[in-house]
Amino acid sequence: MGTVQVSSSMAMDISTADKERGLVDSPEELDAGALFVLQSRGSWVHCGYHLTTSIVGPVIFSLPFALALLGWVPGVVCVAMAALVTFYAYNLLSAVLEHHAQQGKRLLRFRDMATHILGPGWGMFFVGPLQFSICYGAVIGCTLLGGQSLKFIYLLYQPKGRMQLYQFIIIFSAVPLILAQTPSFHSLRHINLVSLLLCLAYSICVTAGSIYIGKSKDAPFRDYSMNGSQLNKVFGAFNGISIIATTFASGIIPEIQATIAAPVKGKMLKGLCMCYGVIICTFFSVAISGYWAFGNQSKGTILSNFMGDEKPLLPTWFLLMTNIFTLLQLIAITLIYLQPTNELFEKWFANPKMDQFSTRNILPRLIFRSLSVITATTLATMLPFFGDIMALFGAFGCIPLDFILPMIFYNVTFKPSKQSLVFWGNTLIALVSSGLVAVGAVASVRQIILDANTYSLFANV
Repeated sequence: MGTVQVSSSMAMDISTADKERGLVDSPEELDAGALFVLQSRGSWVHCGYHLTTSIVGPVIFSLPFALALLGWVPGVVCVAMAALVTFYAYNLLSAVLEHHAQQGKRLLRFRDMATHILGPGWGMFFVGPLQFSICYGAVIGCTLLGGQSLKFIYLLYQPKGRMQLYQFIIIFSAVPLILAQTPSFHSLRHINLVSLLLCLAYSICVTAGSIYIGKSKDAPFRDYSMNGSQLNKVFGAFNGISIIATTFASGIIPEIQATIAAPVKGKMLKGLCMCYGVIICTFFSVAISGYWAFGNQSKGTILSNFMGDEKPLLPTWFLLMTNIFTLLQLIAITLIYLQPTNELFEKWFANPKMDQFSTRNILPRLIFRSLSVITATTLATMLPFFGDIMALFGAFGCIPLDFILPMIFYNVTFKPSKQSLVFWGNTLIALVSSGLVAVGAVASVRQIILDANTYSLFANV
């Protein structure tokens, strides 16, 4: 387990920073996953880069569709509430982690938190598998989206081109296959800075594109009423809430905080403030401008609306630029969600007593990280309908990890009075989120059933 207790019998002096960090000089105290992948060398600025990449991605292109399922006021309120609740939840996680670090036990991974706070079974059989499924699912999803984005660019210039989706997925995966060998989470800091700039860039493009289309003489007819029967409206509303909730999900907050150099106190809050500054600029601009331009005709991704029914509604060069920004950021997101997998492989197959760059440790790293990317690529080519499956994973995984467990961890760790607003506020958020898990899962399964007749392995969609 990636936790370290400070021993009073140690011969060497330990600095105050090391005490808070919960680490000692001897590498035997850490397994190879924690020692090599989760190196604690970053600043709060680096933390902000990692947080932004883990949360802000092309998934925000689905926000206008979520608003179309909810309507103007409920939709905007839900986006605002999701932002507030996740910012609060991530701060609770950070507070719990800082508390244990100050007690001499720095918890480096989500499953370590569950094991230490709730018991061994929670980490081994619930949080660990759940986090792995969500993170590796995100890797598969990003690989699929990367292939689709490459195909989109190809069809802009070769409308009758014959290349298949699986070919573009393989081409896209070549870059993560190489960059997956980046040794540690901290090593991604420069890539994630570029990722932050890219998400700002494509959000500006999408917002400007939506405003341009909405004000053009050929602007589509806008209707903000809710479509479908009453039952469909209800399921649609819950589906919209689930989309918004999972859009704000991260799933790797403890691992990101583990990259911060000691002392960690206060640094995560600064990183979260940076991240949520970007979130406010991107999420709301894309959601509001996209829904304003297309109303209840907003599609699953706003880029599909940009293509129009007969011809693109925006210049080819503009669509190309937007897709290139999106494509490049997908590489960064793929890399950041490979980190939990990389950490597991290092823990199982690397030797913490030997140098990180020794032949003994480099060979298994090269083999298993490559196999991880190749497996994700294979699944992405086989399952181009993986988005529907990820919606189900999101309901079962993202909401528990990011909305429910932070409340439980805080209440169990700090034991606030049962008469306090904090206790009941946390309890209420956990209960409402649990209801969203159930409803979101039902809505996701219903969508899978409705779309099942369109599923085909290796489909060229």
